[in-house]
Amino acid sequence: MQIHKALVVAFGCVLSLAASAQWQWLDNSGNKVFSDRAPPPDIPSKNILRQPGGTPKPKAVAAAEAPASAASAPKISGTDKALEEKKKQAEDAEAAKRKAETDKIAATKAENCQRAKQSKANYDSGMRIARVNEKGEREILDDAARAAETKRLQDVMASDCQ
Repeated sequence: MQIHKALVVAFGCVLSLAASAQWQWLDNSGNKVFSDRAPPPDIPSKNILRQPGGTPKPKAVAAAEAPASAASAPKISGTDKALEEKKKQAEDAEAAKRKAETDKIAATKAENCQRAKQSKANYDSGMRIARVNEKGEREILDDAARAAETKRLQDVMASDCQ
């Protein structure tokens, strides 16, 4: 039974050590924040109330450290270079995707233009042109249908052959 009690006490001590590894600081709106992670870089060191280790930072030491650490440490821009690189890669990938889509649309328009020109040449040649209707029967186009199809082909050429 004694060993059991000793294990419970030891576990309690270890648990309290983990709880003491907490950060405490005042955020920009003046609220106290408790976390197991360090505060963001935009929080000034004077607003950090407690660091891991369980002891609060004395106000006089904190005030003296602030100017010294600010002078010795390089200024942090608040951005991460890896994050900037990922953002640049994402923007490049998006630009490549847009360019591929634009190229695909341009190729489709060029193909449509070429087909419309060939069809218009067939209609302008004066040869009889036949189509298969919904019933599967072959029918010859009359002058009105030929004119309507020629007009449609001119519209396709006007939109796709630019």
